[in-house]
Parts: sequence; structure tokens; C-alpha cells
Amino acid sequence: MSALDHDTLLVSSSPHVWSGISTNHIMRDVQIALLPAALGAIYFFGLHAAVIILLSMAAAALTEWCCTKVMGKPSTLADGSALVTGILLAFNLPPAAPFWLPVVGAAFAIAVAKMAFGGLGRNFVNPALAARAFLLAAFPAAMTSFTQPFDAVTTATPLAVLSEAAGAGALPTYWDLLIGRHGGSLGETSALLLLIGAAYLLAKRIIDWRIPTGFLGALALVTWVFGGQNGLFTGDPLFHVLAGGAILGAFFMATDYVTSPITPRGRWIYAVGGGLIAALIRLYGGYPEGVSFAILLMNVAAPMIDRFTVPKPFGGVTKRA
Repeated sequence: MSALDHDTLLVSSSPHVWSGISTNHIMRDVQIALLPAALGAIYFFGLHAAVIILLSMAAAALTEWCCTKVMGKPSTLADGSALVTGILLAFNLPPAAPFWLPVVGAAFAIAVAKMAFGGLGRNFVNPALAARAFLLAAFPAAMTSFTQPFDAVTTATPLAVLSEAAGAGALPTYWDLLIGRHGGSLGETSALLLLIGAAYLLAKRIIDWRIPTGFLGALALVTWVFGGQNGLFTGDPLFHVLAGGAILGAFFMATDYVTSPITPRGRWIYAVGGGLIAALIRLYGGYPEGVSFAILLMNVAAPMIDRFTVPKPFGGVTKRA
């Protein structure tokens, strides 16, 4: 008979309830949710987009394997987080990016933004977004050269056209933004395909609805009030929600378990703060897109938000003597 039979009582620290959902399960669901946008990117931009996605995933996986070997730790590839990082990084790259760009970015994301801090669960910022910021600072020309779907003609993104710095240009319609008939990063062009994946994650309860709602709500409100050319309350909030990386960031990156707050109230603060920062960068910053930087800033603020929003334990001391 086993040393532990059915009459044995085990005493351990909390949490005591296991939901049955593992990291591998969560990452697999995220990969499934990203599949429509990935297929859409290949349809819009051709096999070059497929190679970028595969290279980014492969480089992320290889870098994580190498890091675990160097650090003398067991391989963590089975949890699937490296592949998700690779896909998300590829989604943030231009469709015609040179093939070395996703490799360099994925290596930075895993080695510097993730494994250097101890691996999954210890990184304080989203690795894919950290890599995007690094690539944008190191290789700005390669990161800001966008092409039109179905051809190789260089084009400005909708947000660049909207900004004063880009000059005059024809803005895409809501329908164009919804289906992906405009220039932009590889995985952010079709709002519809991203929303299909987001609906899957919400239905599976993989992500918390508070974060995308608060993020997109704050972004829409600020751009409606201050984003118009004819005074207050004349902006186009729907355009700002559908354009750029708003939907990709709100549903797939701001909701990262590791880098977002754990309390419902904290998630509202985190999400609204991110949407506000993204809107301010879009309207008043020197760069037309602000979603990535907004999420990274709120990632850094997440521990402080948790500190002030985690409820006091029952019977705990509420004030210092």
C-alpha cells in the first residue's frame, strides 16, 4: 500500500483549489486564438509573412532552449510560452521586414526580457513588446516600412495618415480597417480576425474582459473628446479603436497574466491607464502609435497597482500603530 492512502490528510500552503488549467493549456488556447489573424496575414501579405512568423517562433524557441541549457535549468519549451512570444512579436513587425529582424527580436525577447529575469512568471514586462521597442530603437527604418496588402507598394499606416506629421492622405474606411485592407504591422491589420480570436479567449475565460474593455474604452473616450480638428468631442473614437495595434494590444498583450495586476480593481486601473497613455501618445506624441509603449509602462506599474489594490486579509492590521 502507498504511504499516502485515502485517510491521509495533507497540509500545504495556499492556493488549495486547482482549476485544471495549466500553462500549456492556456498557451495553446492563445495560439488557437491567434491563428485567424496569422492566416489573414499570410493571405494579405503572402508567403513572406509566413516565413516571418515561423522564423520568429523558431528563434524564440531556440533561444529559450539555449538559455535553459546555459542556466542549468530544465527545458521550458513544453509550456508553449516561447511560441506565443514569437507569434506576438511577428504580429508587431512590418510585413516586408527582412528575415533577420524577427530572429534578432525573438532572441532579445526571450534572452533579455524573459530568461534574464528568471523565466516565465518572473519577467516584469511583456517580452514581445519589449523586443518591439528594442527593434524600433535599434532599427527604425526597418520597423517603419509598411506595405499595402496584396502588393509590395510602400504605404503609410492609417494612424500615420491621420497624424499631422504624415501630411494629407486618404483614410481607410471602417470596413477597410475591419477586414484588413490597409497598411500596418503584420498581425494588426484585420480587426475582425483579431476579434474572432479575442471572442474565443473570452469564451474560454482565458482573459479577463475588464482589461480590454478598460483599455479600449479609455482610448475611445480620450480620442473622441480631444482627437478632433474642430474642437472638443469631434474625434473619431471608432477609427482609433480599429486602427493600429489597439485590438491586438488590448486583448492579446495587455492581458498577459504575468505583467498585469491580479485584482479586479487593479485591472481596471491598469487598463484605463494604458488606454489613456496610448491615446495621449497618438494625439500629442511624435510617434503615431502608442499602444506598445502604453502597455510597457503599465507593466512596470502593475506591481505598485497590486500593492494598493490587494484587499487586506480578514483580521489583518489595517493601520500602522
